[in-house]
Amino acid sequence: MTDYAIGDIQGCYDPLKAVLAKVDFSPSRDRLWVAGDLINRGPASLKTLRYIESLGEAAVVVLGNHDLHFLAVALGGHGLKRKDTLEDILNAPDCHKLVNWLRQQHLCVHDSERNLMMAHAGVPHIWSIEQALAYAREVEEVIRGDQAGEYFSLMYGNKPEGWNDRFTGMDRWRAITNYFTRMRFIANDGRLELTAKESAGTAPEGFAPWFEFSRTDNLRVIFGHWAALEGRTGIERFVGLDTGCVWGGALTMMNLDTAEKIRCGC
Repeated sequence: MTDYAIGDIQGCYDPLKAVLAKVDFSPSRDRLWVAGDLINRGPASLKTLRYIESLGEAAVVVLGNHDLHFLAVALGGHGLKRKDTLEDILNAPDCHKLVNWLRQQHLCVHDSERNLMMAHAGVPHIWSIEQALAYAREVEEVIRGDQAGEYFSLMYGNKPEGWNDRFTGMDRWRAITNYFTRMRFIANDGRLELTAKESAGTAPEGFAPWFEFSRTDNLRVIFGHWAALEGRTGIERFVGLDTGCVWGGALTMMNLDTAEKIRCGC
């Protein structure tokens, strides 16, 4: 069995199938780790979502901000944005099934044997592995449970900016969500700067890319979300896989054991 991780697909179904064909991917023997943003902005969100769902246990999926946005439209009463390409899912006869499947996915996943964690935006240095997993599970339980409607109706926002373990309710859930799905620049004390979206060298004063802060556990992190990085962090154990497929770049997939990267132009 070979495990591959892939960056932001965002509804780019044809490039997804093309890059999988390059390694003769088979769900009967391989697994695909998907670093979030399966859907939205690309031309085939429904086909993409149906395909990843069809992989069953051969897919290991974390939710990205675009996936959560879809759920916020479907469950939280929010409207579509001008550049969204989610109508095909919302109008599909199996929309309810796909919504329920997405609600079962994770905010982060951890492979202890590989000392590897995957989260859409990354893992902040202020959290240990155990804390990150525990906080992710808190929000995952909310998304799967009876409070999902409330959560998605109030999910959006840049506050609170930092982290305090005494946070409760929506402040706590929103902070955890923002770290895992929207983080780019962070301060040493854990405050997030969520408005800057350019390359790593454009950090606002007092902030830096989250992966430039040291960790004591040597954790490897695979993430997507930050297309402006073009996959480059400058630090071997922090691997960015969003190479801007939906913007005309490439879709990047990586063998988790050999670190070989396979790309398909978009």
